[in-house]
Amino acid sequence: MYGVERVILIVLDSVGIGALPDAAEYGDQDPLSNTLANTARAVGGLKLPHLGQIGLGNILPIEGVPPAEAPGGAYGRMAEGSKGKDTMIGHWEIAGLCSASALPTYPHGFPEEIIAEFERRTGRKALGNYAASGTVIIQDLGEEHVRTGYPIVYTSADSVFQVAAHEQVIPLDELYRICEIARQILVGEYNVGRVIARPFVGPVDGQYVRTENRRDFSAPPPHPTVLDRLVASGQRVMAVGKIEDIFAHRGITDSIHSTNNMDGIDATLRFMDDSDSGLIFANLVDFDMLYGHRNNPRGYADALEAVDARLPELWAAMRPTDLLFFTADHGNDPTTSSTDHSREYVPLLAAGDRVKAGADLGTRETFADLGATVADLLGVGEIPVGTSFAGELVAGRLGAC
Repeated sequence: MYGVERVILIVLDSVGIGALPDAAEYGDQDPLSNTLANTARAVGGLKLPHLGQIGLGNILPIEGVPPAEAPGGAYGRMAEGSKGKDTMIGHWEIAGLCSASALPTYPHGFPEEIIAEFERRTGRKALGNYAASGTVIIQDLGEEHVRTGYPIVYTSADSVFQVAAHEQVIPLDELYRICEIARQILVGEYNVGRVIARPFVGPVDGQYVRTENRRDFSAPPPHPTVLDRLVASGQRVMAVGKIEDIFAHRGITDSIHSTNNMDGIDATLRFMDDSDSGLIFANLVDFDMLYGHRNNPRGYADALEAVDARLPELWAAMRPTDLLFFTADHGNDPTTSSTDHSREYVPLLAAGDRVKAGADLGTRETFADLGATVADLLGVGEIPVGTSFAGELVAGRLGAC
């Protein structure tokens, strides 16, 4: 009906675009957050010519990214309807599942009964068990971990149970097994969003350093998402990065676990070469993991510019029946004093031969509008949450076949 056979949906992890009206409910720094605009200001302007040409600078003022006089794509922003500001909640909402209540968090560490069961079933004592920066806690407890072989357990402001271990002390397969045990324990009232394996190496120049072998073990979505609908209809859903983990392997037909942004774009291009239709759903995590949580605006800016420089490769791989979206799952402003995620609007950009160039999609009430639009474009009907904007986006319907 819309002449779109394949959707490529790329999540620029944490690239928020301004505080939501309820941001103060989520942290004292959240109302000050505007990840994209503040990063641009901190580095004296961003060089994002390709995202800018789609219409990024038409959403709001961004130093170095002027509004395009004739945008080549469609642009807008989306508000988060769910309660929360973490990766899993954001991605679930993009896929059409809004969460009315936030997942449990443990700012003072996990209950004794959880840690006791974890130690019993893994056969290892746990170090830590408090909220901490992942890069800091491995410096604080790394030496004791190496000496004892005990894994480091910690959490953050998000709904996460994180397990850090030196790759030469606890091999990756064993670390992943430990995390699977934690996932089995953390159910019911303790159903945290994600158990995350955080391997590290070192010391390197006196510091322990996290590696790219992270793995997420997520709680399954409580209801079907647009991904499930697509698979049920016989279509391919190709996941890049941590997408498969975020959805607990549900609604996915193919997956590539990329290690960084550039690897993620390479994987996306491989799927584009290998498929004719369906959904390619990619997460580019470096912005959040390497720079947002570490309050590094220069690194954040460099990562944005590096991704922008790869966009011509995506354009070249696109077919006339492709539609490409860029969005985000939350914010993580590297210029504020917080090292946590921020409650923000996210950008909404669309490009492709079928897109109405210059279409202003406005402010969508929920990320689920994107999921509803993907469902509409790929012909799997309406989803319970979200309103499709396919009619505003696509340059004319083709009619029934």
